[in-house]
Amino acid sequence: MTRLRPAVPPLRVAALAAVIAVEVMVAVTSLWMVVAARGRVIDAAAIADDAPRTMIVLGAKVSDGEPGVYLRARLDVAVDAYRAGHVTQILASGNDSDDAGNEVQVMRAYLEQHGVPAHAIHDDRLGLNTNATCRRAATLDGIRSATIVTQNFHIARAVTLCRAWGIDIVGVIAPCQDCSVVSLVRNQLREALGSRPRAVFDAVRARGA
Repeated sequence: MTRLRPAVPPLRVAALAAVIAVEVMVAVTSLWMVVAARGRVIDAAAIADDAPRTMIVLGAKVSDGEPGVYLRARLDVAVDAYRAGHVTQILASGNDSDDAGNEVQVMRAYLEQHGVPAHAIHDDRLGLNTNATCRRAATLDGIRSATIVTQNFHIARAVTLCRAWGIDIVGVIAPCQDCSVVSLVRNQLREALGSRPRAVFDAVRARGA
């Protein structure tokens, strides 16, 4: 007598299909970022003398008028690059709304306090996300080549998006010794599950613009 296998509950099938779909999405979009950024990412200590003279610094969390650990590390890279003569212009791009803590104002103040002259800093107060920063740098500021500074988990996406907008870009990794393990894990997950898939869509749209 043939024993019939119990039917797999539809919800379990749907859940399995959803997990597989997410895994495929993460793998494909992460690979896209890796390929697009290949050969274009360096450590801060490796900025060459002939590097682009414009450096884009991406905004991040600020608190009580002071940059958070992620943003401070990015700004320190920009300060060192300016002092070394590797860059002559710094584009400080972020969300400058009161609700976001006036990121760009904080960035400018920190740069000036650390010796970067006001005329060498350009403010992008509407860099609400990485895609907006790259789009505005290319279409409004006319930037054709630059370096861009952010942490390792974010750098491939930043390079991918700026390339999509026609900028010959080099990604510079800001160190993160003071970043907590919890925040690093959270950011890695956010990149894989949300930011990279959205960046692929944005990059495709940018290339068609």
